Amino acid sequence: MAPRKKKTSGESVKPVIDAYIAGAGAVVEQPITETLETNYMPYAMSVILSRAIPQIDGFKPSHRKLLYTMYNMGLLSGGTIKSANIVGRTMQLNPHGDAAIYDTMVRLSEGHQALLHPYVASKGSFGKAYSRDMAYAASRYTEAKLAPIAAELFNDIDQDTVDFVDNYDATMKEPTLFPVTFPTVLVNANTGIAVGMASSICPFNLREVCETTVAYIKDEDINVADTLLAPDFPIGGQLLYNRAEIEKIYETGRGSFKVRGVYAYDKSQNCIDITAIPPTTTCEAIIEKVVDLVKLKKITEISDIRDETDLKGLKLTIDLKRGVDPDKLMKKLFRMTPLQDSFACNFNILIGGSPMVLGVKAIIGEWVAFREECVRRRVYFRLSKAQEKLHRLKGLEKILLDIDKAIRIVRETEQEKDVVPNLMIGFGIDEGQAEYVAEIKLRHLNREYILKRTADIEELEKEIADLQDILKSRNRVSKIIVEELKAVAEKYGQERKTEIINGVAEEAEAEVEEVDDSPYTAFFTRDGYFKKISPQSLRMSGEQKLKEGDVISQQIETTNAADLLFFTDKCQVYKSKMSEFADGKASVLGNFVASELDYDEGENSVYMIPTVDYKGYVLFFFENGRVAKVPLSAYQTKTNRKKLINAYCGKFPLRCILFLSEDRDLLMTSTNGRMLIVNTGSVPAKTTKDNGGIAVMTQKKGHLLASVTPYEAGGLENEHRYRTKNLPAAGGMKPGDTAVQTKLSL
Repeated sequence: MAPRKKKTSGESVKPVIDAYIAGAGAVVEQPITETLETNYMPYAMSVILSRAIPQIDGFKPSHRKLLYTMYNMGLLSGGTIKSANIVGRTMQLNPHGDAAIYDTMVRLSEGHQALLHPYVASKGSFGKAYSRDMAYAASRYTEAKLAPIAAELFNDIDQDTVDFVDNYDATMKEPTLFPVTFPTVLVNANTGIAVGMASSICPFNLREVCETTVAYIKDEDINVADTLLAPDFPIGGQLLYNRAEIEKIYETGRGSFKVRGVYAYDKSQNCIDITAIPPTTTCEAIIEKVVDLVKLKKITEISDIRDETDLKGLKLTIDLKRGVDPDKLMKKLFRMTPLQDSFACNFNILIGGSPMVLGVKAIIGEWVAFREECVRRRVYFRLSKAQEKLHRLKGLEKILLDIDKAIRIVRETEQEKDVVPNLMIGFGIDEGQAEYVAEIKLRHLNREYILKRTADIEELEKEIADLQDILKSRNRVSKIIVEELKAVAEKYGQERKTEIINGVAEEAEAEVEEVDDSPYTAFFTRDGYFKKISPQSLRMSGEQKLKEGDVISQQIETTNAADLLFFTDKCQVYKSKMSEFADGKASVLGNFVASELDYDEGENSVYMIPTVDYKGYVLFFFENGRVAKVPLSAYQTKTNRKKLINAYCGKFPLRCILFLSEDRDLLMTSTNGRMLIVNTGSVPAKTTKDNGGIAVMTQKKGHLLASVTPYEAGGLENEHRYRTKNLPAAGGMKPGDTAVQTKLSL
């Protein structure tokens, strides 16, 4: 019999591989709800709970891990150490990489100037929150320690005031919250974007927050806006105060308010120095916007702008041209640049593991409840320690009755393990008391030492009674919180950095935007190209450059302050401004309007109207001889709408569009050679933009309106033959002409 062949490892896995190959490309259907629940929801919850949304102590997990590591390193006192050292130690709690940890440290540092009360005292270059290009140095070059105010984050953290959990590898413990002694969640700004939600909490003045919290503890029905005046930002600025809007934010946790920069005019240098900007922008963004406006000639009063920020602080300098009013210019810059911006509030906070959007009063209420729990846990911890110490001293007191007996028991006990049981039997004390007595040093076994220790019994009993009374009385707990808040306000409070000004009055004084109204000639081509050329450039230019096959359809003298209306073949009109287009030259094609104004796909320009006052009429001539007359004012809007639909009637094919500032004669010509002179005054105007108009020139079957041109008196012999008193009319033929097909032209 032949020996049996032994299976190789390759043969054993072959069936598995074959099964995988057989199932390759198979589509397995799975309900979308199941996919979201099993794959997406855990990720979303992780981002919401563990990364992006702050908790009631005012911190995200990344902040808490960094600060607690620095606290364990003893950085509340002493000098600074290298940031790289701190980052490395923090990775024991935060496994997301050194770059993310250092970014967190930078934002919490005083050098970065992102917080009203930074928790990290820094040494070295930590960048600036108000600058996009001013980067921070690497962690190996900078140093840091905890700022003094950080002591308020860890007050009594070792007295069981908050819960601790294992770190990611269960080798250390870390706190789930900090037992903060003041509402840090309102004092320092916090923003985060989670999955499906976000958080944006503006900072408030520390002293005002503490005063408001004290007032809330005394009376929960207070109006928060009476003591918490308005948000306060670390880089200053001016807040345009609107009481109704602020109260809405305080009540709902949502809303926005405007913040603007601070400037001063230097008369000797004829320049404006900007020393504070809104927290939502950067110096570079402001400079870029101003430069763009100057290039577009929307601002002509500025000769130069530069960043002169140095060790003294932020400073943007704007050099002015001669005779410019600095206040008027700044009002224009506030309207047109990020020098005035809105801060959107969304007070989304994790409460008990659930994200909740709360108003300021509700946040203070949640913080007070959290702080009450911290105080109670601290009192209970101290009570337990005091009761334990009292119990031991009670046992020591019994030893006082016969010290010699205690010594004799210890001396005569043969084995060490029997010392504690023998003391328990000899004096009638429990194991804990006996252990305490057994650990006393030989030098302390004297009457004086024992009398001193037992003298503490009376004070301990008083302390225990006081602690028990605190646990029973909510008023006493509230009193402790109030005292701590007052102490924090006294020690760390500072004056407001953001000035409050009357926003309603500022808006009422807002002036109409001033635009350079220099004369320009507007060119518009059949293929939809536009360019504006100044008179000086036009005098020096030669032939206009055009796309191959294109022709200039309109050439109109107007000003840079004019609005532009571009009518398209899709019954729509797109609005723009002359000032939004850069100066052109005869040697360039110009701007393709369809791209500049984001036309719909396949949409083409038909006609352009520049206007300053929206006076006059727009006439729409349709191929069937109907004419619609619409006042130009019908296209004027109060808001800056860029697109108007149903700009004219789309029921009939359009032949052409004409704009007239006043009524005049027009010559309408049909494809059959007939001509009709019509005064536009005989066509009634209708404010409905897409009205079908009235029948003006009747068309015989197979013929259409061919052209419409302005008519000057005397242009035709026997012009009375082409006029009529009643409309519609067919018009007249030139003597000797027969009906011929005329080439259609727009």
